[in-house]
Parts: sequence; structure tokens; C-alpha cells
Amino acid sequence: MAVERQVRPAQERAMRLRAKLVAGFFALVCFGGLAARLWYLQIAERDFYTGRAGGQQLRDTVVPAPRGDILDTNGVPLAVSATCWTIRASPREMADEDVEPASRALAELVGMEYEELYDILSQRSSNDALLLRRADKETTDAVRDLCTENGWQGILLLEDTKRWYPEGDFAASLLGFTNVDNAGMAGLELEYDQQLTGTSGRVLSAKNAWGYDMPTDYDTYIPPVQGSTLQLTIDANVQHYLENHLSYAVQAYNVSQRAVGIVMEVDTGRVLAIATKPDYDPNEPRVLTDPDARALVESLSGDERSAALQLAQQTQWRNKAVSDLYEPGSVFKLITCSAALDAGVVTPSSSFYCGEAYKVAGIPFHCANHKSHGAQTVAQALANSCNQSFIQIGQRLGVEAFCDYFEAFGLCGATGIDLPAEPKRSEYYTADRMGPVELASCAFGQSSKITPIQMLTAVCAVVNGGKLMQPYVVEKITDASGNVVSTTEPTVRRQVIRKETSALMCQMMEGVVDGGSGKNAYVAGFRVGGKTGTSQKLDSPDEEARIASFVGIAPADDPKIAVLIALDEPHTFSTGGGALAAPVAALVLEDALNYYGVEPRYTPEEQQRLENQLPDAVGLTAEAAAAKLQAAGFAAKAVGGGDTVLTQYPEAGQTLPRGSTVLLYTSEDAARQVTVVPSAAGQTLAEATETLHAAGLNIKAAGAAGAEGAVAVGQSSPAGEQLPQGSLVTVTFYDYTVPEDGVVRLEGAVPGD
Repeated sequence: MAVERQVRPAQERAMRLRAKLVAGFFALVCFGGLAARLWYLQIAERDFYTGRAGGQQLRDTVVPAPRGDILDTNGVPLAVSATCWTIRASPREMADEDVEPASRALAELVGMEYEELYDILSQRSSNDALLLRRADKETTDAVRDLCTENGWQGILLLEDTKRWYPEGDFAASLLGFTNVDNAGMAGLELEYDQQLTGTSGRVLSAKNAWGYDMPTDYDTYIPPVQGSTLQLTIDANVQHYLENHLSYAVQAYNVSQRAVGIVMEVDTGRVLAIATKPDYDPNEPRVLTDPDARALVESLSGDERSAALQLAQQTQWRNKAVSDLYEPGSVFKLITCSAALDAGVVTPSSSFYCGEAYKVAGIPFHCANHKSHGAQTVAQALANSCNQSFIQIGQRLGVEAFCDYFEAFGLCGATGIDLPAEPKRSEYYTADRMGPVELASCAFGQSSKITPIQMLTAVCAVVNGGKLMQPYVVEKITDASGNVVSTTEPTVRRQVIRKETSALMCQMMEGVVDGGSGKNAYVAGFRVGGKTGTSQKLDSPDEEARIASFVGIAPADDPKIAVLIALDEPHTFSTGGGALAAPVAALVLEDALNYYGVEPRYTPEEQQRLENQLPDAVGLTAEAAAAKLQAAGFAAKAVGGGDTVLTQYPEAGQTLPRGSTVLLYTSEDAARQVTVVPSAAGQTLAEATETLHAAGLNIKAAGAAGAEGAVAVGQSSPAGEQLPQGSLVTVTFYDYTVPEDGVVRLEGAVPGD
């Protein structure tokens, strides 16, 4: 028994030891696991839980960055960022009794129905809901005032920015537009979206456990950084000239498929102006500006309406000058001519014959209206835009050389201009696919399709000494601090033709305007060269569909600027480029040359039509007044029996053509001389001058007044209107005798690979 009593305590001690060891083991496991878990949460997952805590304790509000500005070459703003506001709601912060009155008062302001806003504000667990984007200051102030007056919580007014185009529809196809998120969707806004987009800022505010703002001053503000600014090669003044004249042409000539205009600096490739008309207002890009397109969309419903609306919007956004391929027509003869002269296969004295028809592989080719030009030199063929002569020039050049020059002038692929949606390649025949018929039609500008920007870039190479330049529209990019990020310098892609060939082409292009198909591009005081084009749209089901175009350069003896005008499907008295596009180009050239301060050099005939400022003759004797006016180039007519001039008409300071007559009234009772405006329609300049002078009116000649065969086609004051004698009537002249550019429809002769 004594042994048993001794063994039992030992067993109990062993059991207690085992129990302690087991308990210690489990404690070690538990506390070790807890320690490991704490290490994992506090160390390994520190960033994750710190972020979650921050999200629960802080309200993180994004402050959108303004986009960079887009400026013209002189710093005129074309696209800027304007302040607006985003109105949001945090329904859980609004008191229950405020939901109904707030919904009624705010619904109209945020553009919602009462029921819709009430449903949003009634979601008591919601911490964020969008009510209105891009709210203006008036709306935002009204919402703020209502909330302040009534003590409503939970309505947030967040400052934002939106894109604003100060000039409305000005340069729209160039600039493009942005969406509601301020991302570029077209034009420069899309092409340079990365540079224009800024870096958003942030506001961090403290919140309590329920998500409400804490009544503390804790606030961290990280300011946004505005995007970079683009300074363009575009001159807003020249852009205005181009758009104004292009818009008038679209209306006057009923151009159904829009019109294109480009003005380029020939030596550098800098684009001074570029437009497609009609276009749209980038402030409201989704609003259709074409009434016909709008009427069509409104007449449809469902999927048809959606598809028609999308197509109409895409059409009005499209920059035809860069994105659309077209048949250049006879403007392309400049390429054929310069290539043949440069290759030495023709000389200026080479002669060609234009008869009733010229057959190639059994297919007869004609000139416009089947006109026969007879024997012609190269210069005469260009001036007359003779298809038959250029077929023969193309034959002398040959397929291989023609295709080589076509590629050298940059007409196979994209120019690389810094605008989106330029086709990567044109539509043209390669040498292995070009037969004699294809060569014939391509030589005078049909059966190949290129873009207007390609055509004008190639023409600049024709006249600038033979250098193919890289066209561009962005000259400089600066960051938000004003530091220059990048600049664009003129880039010569290649030498295409010799300088001697280029100089010869300038002379011949001047001949086109002086006495050929481009006579309606005449500009008094300036030497203008150019080439007309009238192309048939070979892929159009309408056999009468035409593109009237003209490319002009000035001054012809030392070209500085080039202009291309293309009117797609005009519907008027003519479809010819010389008839329709040339006068538009002349107006653009005249405005641009005067703006750039190019000194005009007038012929003696032009000198007679120059304008001068009318001097002040009031207070002088009639004899002294007449002498003063005569010295300034004006005639005088005294009215009344007095000796001293009391009033004069027109008044001093006005600008009148030299030779105009000024009425000098020398007595108080002398009646103001009034006359009826006669019609000058169809009259030559000399006849119209005589007609108006006989009625006691002065005349200002506009348009192709100096061209032989030009007749009056319009006047500023209609016939039958009564005007004071001495009033100025502007008469527009037009030369209907310009040779038309011939087009020939070739079945199956469509550009291929």
C-alpha cells in the first residue's frame, strides 16, 4: 500500500505536466497563428488595408484638368476650356423630410422629372448619384442658393471643365470636338488628344463611420495640371476668307456633296487654312446642320432613324480635304505636264494636234463639247485644258515613267499630315495593271483617286522648285508652364522635278489665267497662275455628277501661297472648274495677298480702276473743290447756284474707284439728285461703265473684269432701285468664254491596285 501511495502522486504529476505541455502547445499554436495573422495584416497587406481605411475615412473627389488650348498662328484662341459644374447627390446625407421638397424644387433645374429625382434621393443607402453634367454657372448658382436657403444637405456641386469653341462652326472640320468626358473625338482634338489631355487633381476630405463629412478643417488639395497647348500654322484671318467664300459658293452653286478649300504656303508645307463646307458647330457636334439630312432623319423611326442619324453625323464631321478620295480631273494635268518636261520627252515648243477625236486602242477620246483645238504647244494645251494633247503627252512619257512620277509626287500614299483619318493609300493603277487606255485617261486626270491635300501638296512641289514638302498644321506645342515641348520644322520629303522645270511650269500656269481656262481667277494687280479641273465621278451612278475644282498660285513669278477649291456636285449654269471654282480661288487669293502685304503691280488699265479715299471739299469754293478732287483722281459736278460747297456726296473719307464723280452741293435749297439704277446685265466693263455713268452713278468692277470677253453677271443694287446720284454700284463680271475641261466616261476604267 505504501508503494501504491508513492506511485500515484508521480502519475498525477506526470499527467499535470502533460496537460501543461498540451495547453502550452495549443496556446503556442493559437498565439503563433494570431501573431502570424497580425504580421500578415499589418505588414504584408499593409497597403491594401491602409487603402480601405482611407476609403472609409476620406472622401476622394477628382478635380478634372482643363484641356490644353488650341491657338491659331497669331495666338487667337480657337478651342479653350470653360468652367462648368457637375451636380451630384449623396442621398444618405439628406434628411428624410427634405427629400420631397428638394425633389420638387430641383427637378427642373437638373433636367429631370420630379418622380425621377424623388426616386434617386429616396435611396437612403446611396452615397453618390449623378444628377447633371456640364451645368452652367446660372444653374449651379440656383441649385446652391436653394440648398443654402432650405438647409438641404447631400447635394454636391463639383467644379468641372468643358470644351468651348469661341468661333462656333469656324474651322470645325479641322478642330474636331470632344465628348462629355472631354476626350477628343475628331480633328485635332483626336489627333493630339494625349497632348491636350491634362492631369486630374484631387480633393481629400475626412468622413465619419457613416460616410458623412466630418466637421473638421481636414482637407488636402492636389491641383490639376492643364494639358499642353497647340499653336497652329492656321491663320484665323485667312481661314475666315476661305470659309466665307466657300460657304457662298456652296449656296450660290447649290453644291450637294459639300465643298473643300485649302490654302498652303508653297515653300514650307504650312497649311494656312483648311475647310469643308458646310460643316457643324463643335459646341453642339451632334446637331445636324444640313436641313435635308435633318428632315430625312426626322421622317424615320426606330433602327432606321438611328442608322440615318449616325450616317448624317459622320458625314458632317468628315474632313473631306484630308479623308476623301476624289478624281482630280484636269488639275492633274500639271503633274503630267511637269513630269513630261522634267523627263525630257517634251519641250515647251513640242506640238500636238487636237482633232474631232483621238483614238487609243480603238476608244475615241474627245475634248469638252467635242471641241477641236488644232495644233498646240504644251503651254497652249495646258491653257486650253486639251485632253487629246495630254493623252499624247502621257504616251510620250510612258507607263513606267508616269507611275514613277506619280509616286514621286506623293500621290500613292498618305501625305502624313498631322490630322486623323487620312487614307493610307490612294486608288491608282500600278504599272503592271496600266494599259494604253488607262494611261490615256490617267494622263488628263481621270481613273485615279487622290485626296485634296495630296493634290495641293503635289502642286506646291510643281511650283516651289520641285521640292515635295510635308504638310502640317501644328507648329508648336507648349506645356502648362509655357515650356516648348516640340516644334515642327518644314521637311523636304524629296526633290521631284528640277528647278528649271518648276520655273517653266509657273510661267505656263500664269498663261492659264491670263488667257486660258482659268481667266475667272484673274486678280487685279497680282500675277496669278492656276489650273482648272472638271472631273466626272466615275463611281457615281449619276453620269452627270461632276467635281468642279481649281488650284491657284500667287505671285506666279515667285509663288508664296497656293489655293485649292473643289466643289463636289454643283447644280447651276455650269459644272466647270473654270466657271465655278476659279472665281472662288481668286477671291481667296486677293484677300490673302492683301492681308500678307504683297505689293500689287497694276497694269495701266488696272490703274484706271484703282480706288482712292475721297478728300473733304466742304467749305471750299466750287472751283477749288473741283481742283482738289481732280488731284485725287475724281471728277466733280456742282449742284446749286452758290459759290461755296456746303455738302458733298459721297462724303469725305469714303473709298471710291478713281474717275468716280462727286456731287458738290453749293446751296441749301439744292434738291438731292436721285436716279434710278439701270441694269448692266450682260454688258462688258466699258458698256456697264457708260450705262451707270449716264445714270449719274459710279461703278466698281469686281470679278474677272479685266478678262477679255467678261460680262456683268450681278450688281450690288438691283435695277429699278432709286439711289442718290454719285452712289457706288459694284458690278461683278464673269467670263463665260473660258474653255471647259473635258471629261470622258470610260466604262470599266476604274482605279485598281
